[in-house]
Parts: sequence; structure tokens; C-alpha cells
Amino acid sequence: MPHELNVVLVEPEIPQNTGSVGRLCLATGATLHLVEPMAFEITHSRLKRAGLDYWEHLKVVMHPSFEDFLAKLPANAPKVFFSKKAGHTIFEHEFKPGTYLIFGKETMGLPDSVINAYPTECVRIPMYDARVRSLNLANSVSIAVYEAIRQLGPG
Repeated sequence: MPHELNVVLVEPEIPQNTGSVGRLCLATGATLHLVEPMAFEITHSRLKRAGLDYWEHLKVVMHPSFEDFLAKLPANAPKVFFSKKAGHTIFEHEFKPGTYLIFGKETMGLPDSVINAYPTECVRIPMYDARVRSLNLANSVSIAVYEAIRQLGPG
């Protein structure tokens, strides 16, 4: 796949979301990076049910901490941090092959320290009704991956 996307879930909390994201990654050729601590075990039955029987075919990279993940990134790796607090939308961002799409945990998102450290690399998915606080993590990852593929070409 020419886009070589990477999906990064930082401290995921809901196994069904991670399973759904894993299935999406396999379907699109993306690599899934899971940053610990996680609120569940990889063997959790809900994770496997959401990912069906595809999990064994998925390319998964585990990271013991967010700091470890950042330290292991290749120099100049394209990164996009997703936050409802970002000033720019996903549609204003130009994706590059090999981009790391980085998402925070379901209940808190990414820490403000990360958002403040990477202001030009933070984007949000626009929501048009103020009553909606956030989108489901798996839905957000799907939107991001397919926008990146739309820009880069299907391969």
C-alpha cells in the first residue's frame, strides 16, 4: 500500500473500539500502534469479537508508554494529533505517506501538553451541533484513515 498509514491509540480504554480500529487497519493496510497502559488485555473477548477473526493477521506494534512511542518514531515522521481542541480541521491538513494518526483515550483525549507541543500538527474532525461533545473513537479513526486515503489515492 503506497500510503503506509499508522494508527496510534494512546491508552485505549474500550476493547470494542480497539477491535473495530484493528479491523479497519487490516482492511486499509494500516499499522496499528497501541500505547500502554491499556484498560484491557489484548486477549479480551470483546476486542476479539469486534475484530472478528482478523486480529491474528493485523500488524500491531506495542509501546510501553507515549514517551517511548515518540522516541521510536523515525526522524521527520509525519504526525497528526487528533483533538476536539485543535484549531484546524482534518480537511485543512495535507496528509503524507507514512503519516502517524494519533488518537487519545476515549474519556480524556490527548493531554493538553501534547496538543500544546504540536499545535500545527493537531486537527479536529468538525462537528456541527454543539450538543455533541465528541465522536466515538472508532468512528473518528475511520474518518481520519479514509480522508488520508482520499488525499493520497487508494493505492
